[in-house]
Amino acid sequence: AYAIRFNANEIPFKLFLERSTTMSIQHDRRVVVYPHYITASKTVAEGRRIPKELACDNPNVVEMKTVCDVLKLPCIIEDKHYPRDWFIRCRLRVQLKKEDGSFINPDIVSRRTLLLKIAELQPQHKKPFPQGAVVLPAQKEEPAASSSVAQPSSSGSGKSKGKGKKK
Repeated sequence: AYAIRFNANEIPFKLFLERSTTMSIQHDRRVVVYPHYITASKTVAEGRRIPKELACDNPNVVEMKTVCDVLKLPCIIEDKHYPRDWFIRCRLRVQLKKEDGSFINPDIVSRRTLLLKIAELQPQHKKPFPQGAVVLPAQKEEPAASSSVAQPSSSGSGKSKGKGKKK
């Protein structure tokens, strides 16, 4: 068996130079936005990138896309997982600049301004409730419906059945 030996200083470096000068790499310049970036219930360590006061409760990728459509920013939804939380699927890829380098929407010039604008214009933009506050939906009571509802009756002497001592 013959082994081909070459001078380590010559051939690989020449191959590297030839390949690196002829190859052109297209880099995707669009911005990636995950819902965790604007979720108020997440911490900074979990991925939130804007202040909690300005964030949304449960952002949805489809709603985020509609906000980008309102802002006239081209975007697509990709079926990718969020690296810090693999249960979260889908992300948004948003194009901020045109081919010539000018911004598509002059109001949005960075990823941060995009995140703040998406959180502001979210259809379900609800701020989190203060701790301890309970919000109950208003219920309409009808007299006929309340009389026909049967009350649970207690059977026996009112003792609660529980696990007793095994015999």
